[in-house]
Amino acid sequence: MITSYKDLEVYQRSYKAALMIHEITLKFPDYERYELGSQIRKATKSIPLNIGEGYGKKNSTEEFKRFLQMAIGSCDEVKILIEFAKDLGYITGNEYLVLTDEYDQIGKMLYMLHKKWQKK
Repeated sequence: MITSYKDLEVYQRSYKAALMIHEITLKFPDYERYELGSQIRKATKSIPLNIGEGYGKKNSTEEFKRFLQMAIGSCDEVKILIEFAKDLGYITGNEYLVLTDEYDQIGKMLYMLHKKWQKK
């Protein structure tokens, strides 16, 4: 039974992934910690934030779905930023694969939640 946004698996996964990326970006070169690193951190945190904020408006199906759409957009943004980090040599190929796979899964979960959510 879902009684809070914290009960949603997609929230839990996106929160955990944002923490993981936060730690990784702190190892970027100094100048990139405040440029690319900051942008990645903001985008990753935007996903669970939008889930939580949207859930607060769950009585309006359209409002919740609007916040889920923003979370989906942030998820896509994260994948592009991760690719930049890989191509610039700030993360390894293995980190890239793990992170990309995780955000692919989060994106699919967001899409399915968006597609299936109905006002209860």
